[in-house]
Amino acid sequence: MGFYSRVIFPRICDLLLDTPLVREHRQKLLAPTDGRILEIGFGTGLNLPHYPSTVRQITAVDTNPGMLKLAARRIAQTQIEVDRRTLSSEQLPLDSESFDCVVSTFTLCSIRNVSQSLAEVFRVLKPGGRFLFFEHGLSPDPGVQKWQRRLNWLQKQIGDGCHLDRNMRDLVAEQPFSRLESTEFYLENMPQTHAFIYTGCATK
Repeated sequence: MGFYSRVIFPRICDLLLDTPLVREHRQKLLAPTDGRILEIGFGTGLNLPHYPSTVRQITAVDTNPGMLKLAARRIAQTQIEVDRRTLSSEQLPLDSESFDCVVSTFTLCSIRNVSQSLAEVFRVLKPGGRFLFFEHGLSPDPGVQKWQRRLNWLQKQIGDGCHLDRNMRDLVAEQPFSRLESTEFYLENMPQTHAFIYTGCATK
């Protein structure tokens, strides 16, 4: 992993993904979390302040050691015990049916084999467990889609593998969840190529 990915990119994420509007959506997404929790793409720990006070422990995975290093400050400020693991969600060394909730925010865009990662999410969830997601992706507007695909090569370079044109709802729906609720909208004050959001809950 190069210097940009390990040192520069985590700081860019920490700055751009911590706006008041995004914080509001994080809090809404995480409000129902309980039980044993796994967060994939933990990043710099931006979700930590938004978990409900009843959450005492989470397992956090991320492939980027620079992200986890930057997360240390937020981990030190929280009452939540964080079990940090530097590994890919495409192959989780975790027991099947062992988590009540899996959380993903701004993560599925960057995973190389995202379908394999979601299959792992499904595997480790308990029956009745929930996958909570807040992701950017493919716009339904053909004009925006055109630019998302034109800019995808550049986004993958500066976004450390991030794709602009993934239909997150369809990707989640590939897994045999019993129920999928998804809301889609544009975040305000952002370029539409980067601002189309999929957020929701898939129940096993």
